[in-house]
Amino acid sequence: MIRKLAFALVLTAAFAAGSAKAAEIRRAPSSGAIAITPSVAVPAGTELIFLSGALPSIADKAAPGDTEAQTRSVLSKLEAALKAEGLGHGDVVKATVFLVGDPAKGGEIDFAGLNKAWSEVFGTPVQPNKPARSTVKVAGLVLPGALVEIEFVAAKVR
Repeated sequence: MIRKLAFALVLTAAFAAGSAKAAEIRRAPSSGAIAITPSVAVPAGTELIFLSGALPSIADKAAPGDTEAQTRSVLSKLEAALKAEGLGHGDVVKATVFLVGDPAKGGEIDFAGLNKAWSEVFGTPVQPNKPARSTVKVAGLVLPGALVEIEFVAAKVR
């Protein structure tokens, strides 16, 4: 019984010491040039905010813009949604990107265009935080001419 109690006290002390350190979001360092991280650890008690997928604003249906331009449009819309929650791009911990093949590129996704616009927002000197990210090629999106849809999960430590 005394051993069990001592073990429980050691675990409780270790957890308390660890939780004092774990009160921040931890991002694994990335080794690549793309402004994403391989993993993000969010401590207990963190508020998670899920932002639905956003599509680009397409003013000219005949010329909807390339992946890079559409990505900028989507990131701008998501920035506004984050601000409405009192957050910014630095609070994003997970992103899912849906890309449609660009007809101007023979139906291939424009990964370079995505990453160019992405790197203007994430992993910069002004905003160094990088989210974990998945990118999926899809056959199409609900908005005709859209090449990009992005959804975010943001986190706020309370």
